[in-house]
Amino acid sequence: MSSPATELPNHFELLGTDGAARTGRLTTPHGVVRTPAFMPVGTAGAMKGIHWRDVREAGADIVLGNTYHLMLRPTAERIAALGGLQRFTGWGGPMLTDSGGFQVMSLSALRKVTEQAVTFRSHIDGAKIELSPERAIEVQRLLNSDIAMQLDECVRLPAEPADIERAMRLSLRWAERCRRAFESAPPGYMLFGIVQGGDVPALRLASAQALVEIGFHGYAIGGLAVGEPQAVMLEMIEATVPALPADRPRYLMGVGTPDDLLESVRRGVDMFDCVLPTRNGRHGVAYTRFGPVNLRNARHADDPRPLDEENSWAPARTYSRAYLHHLIKAGEALGATLLSEINIAYFQQLMAGLREAIAQGHFTDFYERTKADWARGDIAPRAG
Repeated sequence: MSSPATELPNHFELLGTDGAARTGRLTTPHGVVRTPAFMPVGTAGAMKGIHWRDVREAGADIVLGNTYHLMLRPTAERIAALGGLQRFTGWGGPMLTDSGGFQVMSLSALRKVTEQAVTFRSHIDGAKIELSPERAIEVQRLLNSDIAMQLDECVRLPAEPADIERAMRLSLRWAERCRRAFESAPPGYMLFGIVQGGDVPALRLASAQALVEIGFHGYAIGGLAVGEPQAVMLEMIEATVPALPADRPRYLMGVGTPDDLLESVRRGVDMFDCVLPTRNGRHGVAYTRFGPVNLRNARHADDPRPLDEENSWAPARTYSRAYLHHLIKAGEALGATLLSEINIAYFQQLMAGLREAIAQGHFTDFYERTKADWARGDIAPRAG
């Protein structure tokens, strides 16, 4: 095994706890990230239908890009030549890049997994591409990611325990290779290990313990929100978090609904990402403090009320439900943009409320009040 985690610089400061819930500060080369943090997803270097300025103004400190997609187009080498992902996109702030491990699962018809690497057929032009742990780190360094992720293999659930363990063990071997490949990175940049183990608590625990022995700047919980019920996801978090260092950030990958976020923070998770705010916004769903609102429903056609007249994000309190309904039904791009902005702002408002409640020791009150407010509306579908 590699050197223990204590030999890696720690860029995370834990500022307060309330039960298992935590608030902190993560310092990156491109700025400070306040936790709990939700990272909007700009997979190919853009937020779908939204300007980076609005993402920043909504309260996001950090966003996510995807190694697999960016290495195919426009290529990591081109982005490096143009000054790195922050300059290339105009975002300028902290960025985390997924290693491409999720595509190992989602593009199963186009790939082959071996001990050495994953071999893909590009979904763009069919070109053969090899993504090894070393290449995954190289690409993320070219992108200038503040936080890079190890390459891992993610298994869609449900799956056979033997297949889950095989993928988990392979991910651990790749984690060691990623750690070695990352050793030449400049100071301040970070590498996170990814806990795998599917829906088997013992495998989750074993994966977490092995990753801590290898040593990373932070630890992610991967392979969840891939088809399992929320109760199973929360059980896996509970099996994993106690094995992770208290002084390192904890990141739950690809999650999720506001309820997923609230429940996960309650169990000690610090960071999240998900396409849900923008994807559901494009499909006519707005998130509010009183639950999700499906603006495709005909009952909104004559409703003059805003989504939330007390919302600090102007579009949520300015435009009527009738107008938003019209935009969505008419297929106007403005409707998708406004709802995506409103949703990203709501997710950031939720994170800000959590940070304040934890810092003041009022997490339980915030948790119960938020749940009660949501109960007034419908429950949104969880991210797939």
